[in-house]
Amino acid sequence: MKILTLNTGSSSLKYRLSEPDRGTILVDGLIERIGEPQSNVKHEARGQRILRTLPIADHREAFDLMLELLLGSEGGVIRSLSEIAAVGHRVVHGGDKFFESVVISDETLRAMHEFDDLAPLHNPINLLGVTIARRLLPSVPHVAVFDTAFHQTMPKVAYLYAIPLELYDKHRIRRYGFHGTSHGYVSQRAAEVIGKPLEKLRMITCHLGNGCSMTAIREGRSVDTSMGFTPLEGLVMGTRSGDVDPSVVFFLVSKRGYDLEAVEDILNRKSGLLGISGISNDMKTVIEASREGNERAKLAMEVFAYRVKKYIGAYIAVLGGLDCLVFTAGIGERSPEMRGLICSEMEHLGIVIDPDLNAGCIAREAIISRPGSQVKVVVVPTDEEKVIASETYRVLSRIGEKR
Repeated sequence: MKILTLNTGSSSLKYRLSEPDRGTILVDGLIERIGEPQSNVKHEARGQRILRTLPIADHREAFDLMLELLLGSEGGVIRSLSEIAAVGHRVVHGGDKFFESVVISDETLRAMHEFDDLAPLHNPINLLGVTIARRLLPSVPHVAVFDTAFHQTMPKVAYLYAIPLELYDKHRIRRYGFHGTSHGYVSQRAAEVIGKPLEKLRMITCHLGNGCSMTAIREGRSVDTSMGFTPLEGLVMGTRSGDVDPSVVFFLVSKRGYDLEAVEDILNRKSGLLGISGISNDMKTVIEASREGNERAKLAMEVFAYRVKKYIGAYIAVLGGLDCLVFTAGIGERSPEMRGLICSEMEHLGIVIDPDLNAGCIAREAIISRPGSQVKVVVVPTDEEKVIASETYRVLSRIGEKR
């Protein structure tokens, strides 16, 4: 069964065509800088890589180009769109209505739009991708796989805020958590890497990229996570502030004359690594600037690592100990320097990484802790597309069984 997985971003389209029942990947593709004068296209199929730079005006053009490449004489892997059996979509926010992946209908699509305000940088554009794909491929089932679904096992003490309970009852204001497909996948892989049953592990997974989140996992189930009602809460991120005193918003609006839209823009798009360093939201760029003596870049790194370290300590308390610490996503997989900074002076908590193993691990599965470390520290590259394809296959198989 050939399944097309789609991750539609504000200026990007990431796609994969795979056969999850056979464990094969046919195509990996990425279209970036959509809407800019020159967009970048990368399409890899059967060992062949196609790279293009051309203007792509909008997401509809990006989708058309993707289908053209899938069918093309160069880099194509299918003869007809009828070979695509289903489409799996990443959807960031499913609120408290969607506890698992679902087949998308007009009704479910309307329900998903109810959460646009909770993930304004992601949900509207995710669902735009759903709408375009359903028009282009109307005869196949489309499945939504939610970032929030993995975290629906959190207990009330973890997901409730200490605000009037009526705000939860009436408006569903609570912690939801995100990056669930990533946290779920890397927790399973980490258990396999260290050779222990997931159901017997206390684990902390650190998804550190442009967006960052951490999850406390007990027996394979999410019991707490750093992102909250929206993806803004928690860790320092590329452009997002993470945890901040809510009164900062009131102060800027009532005392300094900012409007709410400007404050939202600051917290979502002008904070984090970019806000502190003043130069970039990219960790690699910030690290290079720090090495060259840029003090603001150095400070950004230290604040980033400090926030992660605080959450590790908090989650060890929640879990009653720790067996495995996992790093994933762009920074977690590719930055030995940041992993080292985060894990420094954590020996008293049983976390002891090996400097050589850490330095030698770039974007591959590996244990980077010393053999005697009480806590196994593991790097696991995330593969959200694999999870989306597997979930899509599982949902369709379940429907087939019912029939």
